[in-house]
Amino acid sequence: MALHDEITQLLEGGVRDQVYPGAVWGFGDAESILDVGVCGLADPADPASAMRPDTVFDVASLTKIVAVWAGIGSLWEEQRLRLDDAMSALLPELADYPLGQVTVRQLLTHTAGVPLRANLRALYGTDRRAIEDGVLRETLHRPPGEAVEYTDRAALILGFLAERLTGTSLDRLAGARIWHPLGMHGTRFGPLPQSEAARCAPTEHDEATGAHLRGVAHDFSARLLGGVCGIAGVFSTFGDLTRFQRHMLAPGTTGFGAAWIAESLQVHTAGLAPPRGLFWYPAGSADDHVYVHYGFTGTGMWISPKRDRWAVLLTNKLYYSRERGPLMAIRNAFRTLVFD
Repeated sequence: MALHDEITQLLEGGVRDQVYPGAVWGFGDAESILDVGVCGLADPADPASAMRPDTVFDVASLTKIVAVWAGIGSLWEEQRLRLDDAMSALLPELADYPLGQVTVRQLLTHTAGVPLRANLRALYGTDRRAIEDGVLRETLHRPPGEAVEYTDRAALILGFLAERLTGTSLDRLAGARIWHPLGMHGTRFGPLPQSEAARCAPTEHDEATGAHLRGVAHDFSARLLGGVCGIAGVFSTFGDLTRFQRHMLAPGTTGFGAAWIAESLQVHTAGLAPPRGLFWYPAGSADDHVYVHYGFTGTGMWISPKRDRWAVLLTNKLYYSRERGPLMAIRNAFRTLVFD
């Protein structure tokens, strides 16, 4: 069976089993898209809403890659920060707070010891500056460097850091430094205008509105912060994400460069498990040289400069469920088909 047919069969099985309503997928190398496919519907309530290559997705935690990781990388390459800089060296106002001792590398590897989960509204209210100050001054969960513990808080902090270092909001920073130079003109933070929301794959049912979220970030922190934060909130398309991935395999003169990519796609957590690069992490064994990042809504991106291969799989699995197991099985099988 041809590879395209194997992938189609795999992903159509996910539609049939209601793991997700539909999917857009593809893979390629530095030069081109080698294969692309779609299956299922964007919205099961609308039989005419077939998934399309230009369907807009709430990419959730892929925001951490296309906005925060890429933005921090551009600042690193300009030598405006170093990986082992303590936060207090970059933001002197944090000298007397626990976060001041944490390094940029520890935040990017999820070893900073910052809180794992927290209700920002309950802790700090709804004022953006109060939330930002509260997050930056909060007590650590554990000593830095002690353990690898994935937390959204790391990207939130790095987003705040990038904004304070540049004096620019994260959406404008990412647009000017990353998205516009790479031709990612369909990528932006929400909420989306109605014309774009109409092309968006809906996610979870929202009890407050009585409808599935569409063009509004699923993540509650992103919504609380007006749609723009380091955790989530970006909407994008398959085409835009392929531009980002191809840049990672053949960096040009804009955005982030080869040095940042090489630095990020290696293990920085020797002696700790699970292994982590800089926001990216090994999709299987580190010896496979395939790195991945996932989004909670059902999105995923894989990259391997060593193999000159990238892959993107976009779904809106939250339309049905928060259960992770069935989608992870499909993701792993997809990665095996593309990279093995």
